Amino acid sequence: MNVRRRLISGSAIAAVTALGLGTLSACSDSSAASGGTGKFDVVASFYPMTYLAERIGGDHVHVTTLTSPGQEPHDLEISPQQIGGLERSDAVLYLKGLQPSVDKAVDQSPVRTKVDAATLTTLEEHGTEVGGHAAEHEDEHEGHDHEGENGKDPHIWLDPVRYAEVAQGVGRAFEKADPDHAADYKKNTAALVKQLDELNTDFKEGLAHTKSKVFITTHAAFGYLAERYGLTEEAISGLDPESEPSGARVRELQKLAKADGVSTVFYETLVSDKTAKTVAGDAGLKTDVLDPIEGITKKSRGQDYLAVQRANLKALQSALGSK
Repeated sequence: MNVRRRLISGSAIAAVTALGLGTLSACSDSSAASGGTGKFDVVASFYPMTYLAERIGGDHVHVTTLTSPGQEPHDLEISPQQIGGLERSDAVLYLKGLQPSVDKAVDQSPVRTKVDAATLTTLEEHGTEVGGHAAEHEDEHEGHDHEGENGKDPHIWLDPVRYAEVAQGVGRAFEKADPDHAADYKKNTAALVKQLDELNTDFKEGLAHTKSKVFITTHAAFGYLAERYGLTEEAISGLDPESEPSGARVRELQKLAKADGVSTVFYETLVSDKTAKTVAGDAGLKTDVLDPIEGITKKSRGQDYLAVQRANLKALQSALGSK
């Protein structure tokens, strides 16, 4: 996928700041600006970062999300109004390498607290096959524009363990930036980490005994999850959710499905299911949703991260034949 990149000049930022745009009245309105709300003003790049900021910050923070619900986060182009909001915020929480326009704006912004989630845990390189014997095949698959910084897979939030590590780092950053409310941030972080630990246990136990360990997705968003729980993710199109698979790749997956007892081809809520249905139809397989949780919409199976992850667990258990 060729992500459109809007260059943001220093003069443009200065001009927008001078406009003195109004503040955001609700965190779900990503088109408005942020800052000056009387709370600790946080700009979050997309939903997984927003969720952390809201859970950890609680009543002490005002969170603005740059990516609207239902918008593919990788396609985001920062608007002048959003740049102005970033200028006036107290902190920004983002995942460097995932959204080029956000990276550009953050680099040029004077905001004091810049929290890059990619620095709070470990990132790995992933191809179209992840888990299992992926290391043997990693040279067979080309990289994609959807990769994170330095070619690494950015989907760290789909692994509850890595996401908990990020949460702890965000908590420390909030405590340092807003020491008057440090005790509450610490308490909120601990509560969230506990829930993520419980989620990790649910996945570990729920996927421990399945008939198959292989699942097929439209793009390789679930590599960290697959590695964490001893599964193998076979992606139709690698890390780019909208790239077209080759005929050879489709035939390869159809053979693999038959050999490994794969029953389902998963697609995601923010991208067309056309490719998944094509692969599934030719191989006589079912299709179902496995949500990468890049945004919460009416189509999401749950209203927040934890609920959607548990829906993902049920979908995997059904597809893999949980015993």
